[in-house]
Amino acid sequence: MQGITMKFAKVLALVLTLALSIGSVIAAPAGKSVEYAGGGKGKVVFDGKVHADKGGKCPDCHPKTWPMKKGAAMKMGDMNDGKSCGTCHNGKKAFKTSDEANCGKCHKS
Repeated sequence: MQGITMKFAKVLALVLTLALSIGSVIAAPAGKSVEYAGGGKGKVVFDGKVHADKGGKCPDCHPKTWPMKKGAAMKMGDMNDGKSCGTCHNGKKAFKTSDEANCGKCHKS
């Protein structure tokens, strides 16, 4: 009986560890947001709900377009060249990153 209890305890500990670590892997599921330093225009807020409401799914960007790690770099020049956010925010699929009228959609003071 004690062997079964120990095995159960180990399995339960593994399940709890995995459940608690999921939050550090997922960047911003629906209902969550992630903030990035935004240079001189203010911080950038990525809102998972906004993207999910538009039909976006995590695998659309991760890991091909965006690595699944904290601190991934964002550069406007790269976005304007169609990389990172600019993969979709190119004026065809979503608003264009290079259009200054759109700055406030991501950059928050």
